[in-house]
Amino acid sequence: MAKDYYELLGIPRNATEAEIKAAYRKLALKFHPDRNAGNKEAEERFKQVNSAYEVLSDGKKRQLYDQFGEAGVSGQHGAHGGHGGFGGGFRQGGDPNDMFGEIFESFFGGGGGGFGEPGGGHARTRRGHDLKFEATVTLEQAYEGVQKPIDYERIETCATCRGSGARPGTGLKRCATCRGAGRVQYSQGFFSMSQTCPACGGAGQTIETPCKDCRGSGTARRKHHLTLRIPAGVYDGATLRVAGEGEAGARGGPAGDLYVDVRVKTNSRFERDEDDLVYRQRISFPQAALGCTLSVPTLGEGKSRIKIPAGVQHGALFRLPGKGMPKLRGRGYGDLLVRVEVDVPRHLEGPEKELVEQLGRLMHKADEEDAAETEKAEKAEKTAEATGKGGEPPKEDGGIFGKIFGGGS
Repeated sequence: MAKDYYELLGIPRNATEAEIKAAYRKLALKFHPDRNAGNKEAEERFKQVNSAYEVLSDGKKRQLYDQFGEAGVSGQHGAHGGHGGFGGGFRQGGDPNDMFGEIFESFFGGGGGGFGEPGGGHARTRRGHDLKFEATVTLEQAYEGVQKPIDYERIETCATCRGSGARPGTGLKRCATCRGAGRVQYSQGFFSMSQTCPACGGAGQTIETPCKDCRGSGTARRKHHLTLRIPAGVYDGATLRVAGEGEAGARGGPAGDLYVDVRVKTNSRFERDEDDLVYRQRISFPQAALGCTLSVPTLGEGKSRIKIPAGVQHGALFRLPGKGMPKLRGRGYGDLLVRVEVDVPRHLEGPEKELVEQLGRLMHKADEEDAAETEKAEKAEKTAEATGKGGEPPKEDGGIFGKIFGGGS
């Protein structure tokens, strides 16, 4: 049964990044194959410690491991975190070049550095993690565009040591583990493997006196304020990228990016259909029967007038071109769609009821007259069909007795 990664490193589950790194360095030195030649148990422990550190030193993998255990990170080594979902408003994404660089160096590295490194003993820069944030705007703000202030926490370069990790005025010394090479080698069966020095992280140098503010990490978590420009026409679920506003890179590496997911609040007056807006306009029965001119609200230019024809039906749709949302990917605006809803009164009393009853009788009388006219027309049509070509009704033949006795001639 696989051991718990936290137990392997001898740290609590809420251990900080610096504590994880310190525990790993200590155990890596203790169980390193060069110091335990022929000791299979030490070699196995060294592998387990490396596996534990690989997961717990990566924010995304550590989160998966905390939620699902070893099954959550199996097959995930070297994978880059996507941008879906949230973890407390933020999510970090690792840099895939870091892991691929480690794999490449393990098989082909020798004493050399990783990708882009001419030799050992140089600190390998690492791009900072990307962050995600969620910003909420109103439909009116999405229509006009808005400068949105946001505040979030991120890893920044330590201002005291400027990312070196050393206390100002002190220097660095050659790493005793790799002797300044930045890499260590060990044999495993028929293979000779090489990996980044766990003591100095590939720098070939170690900090003599750690910075008191960052404790040697070269970074610090701080609150950051940013004013984000949200463009006009932005839609719900859109993702905006702000370059360089993620977490600071290690050893002077470039900062990650900030990805902002925009949420547009539901509006009480308008419904949005891509670039179009839908407005529901209630009208009375007399307005629907006689027709009317209405004033409907818009987001940009106050109100617009629309003519409703007589006899309009419930649910009819009228279009006002160019009165919708600005088009985010192009020029112009969408349309405003006005959906008519005929309002039928629930309760009628007194004169209103009498008028509606009178109207009902008149409409019923008109329907009866229409039915009588229709019936009369149908009879006339049948008579015309039965009439001969000369315009006279056909003569009766007297039946069979008429034919026998000559009554029909």
